[in-house]
Amino acid sequence: MKKTVFVILATMAVMGITELNAQTKIIAHRGAFKNTKVPENSIASLKAAKDLNLWGSEYDVHLTKDNVLVVNHDNDFYGIDIATATYQELLAKSHPNGEKIPTLEEYIKAGLKLKGLKLILELKTNKLGLERTLEATEKAVALVKELKAEKVTEYIAFSYDACKKIHELDPKAKVAYLNGDIAPDQIKKDGLTGIDYHLSVFTKNPTWLQESKALKLTTNAWTVNKEDDMKSLISQKIDYITTNEPELLKTLLKK
Repeated sequence: MKKTVFVILATMAVMGITELNAQTKIIAHRGAFKNTKVPENSIASLKAAKDLNLWGSEYDVHLTKDNVLVVNHDNDFYGIDIATATYQELLAKSHPNGEKIPTLEEYIKAGLKLKGLKLILELKTNKLGLERTLEATEKAVALVKELKAEKVTEYIAFSYDACKKIHELDPKAKVAYLNGDIAPDQIKKDGLTGIDYHLSVFTKNPTWLQESKALKLTTNAWTVNKEDDMKSLISQKIDYITTNEPELLKTLLKK
């Protein structure tokens, strides 16, 4: 009898853990910046994501003229074009909180100190062409390996060539495509591990979420800031939601 009770309790515990793991997870878009009033893609926004106890924080990576990987969303840093500027030239400007533009190395090292936070590395498409985009890809993957940050790093990119290159360089890496123009079955065939599409893509292709699940691909939607959209995706058991409103999403997931 005692053995039977133990088995039942153990089964319930496993089911509880499975249910917990299956819950939609929150990714802060460019860090937790909007409601915390810190600059997006700053180290401060990365730390703010950890303070909110989020699953992950997304950030954007560019390659400078002199081959330094830096973290910023736009192609320019307060008016200085990143692709055609040197790192030293970028240091002429600062975020409103006084931070200089972070190098990827600085950003990852800061992230490694924030135990439990996943670092979602978006490899930006270089305005100078595919060759430079792939150079940035190679350098980024090499740096992640050098810093032994593979376990906390997941990759996303709008360039499908960059996604495939990441998979080639690190077959174990988790890589999701962003552009929304490739069906789940092709994503799976090419060795990627997930789709990370704009909310509108899932509206236009209502079967893709379930198709991805059947193929064991991860599913993520960006950038989801409205409560109704969040509720809809949660009800469909999407794996991740990337948002500028992590506080709101966190509240909904607790209900």
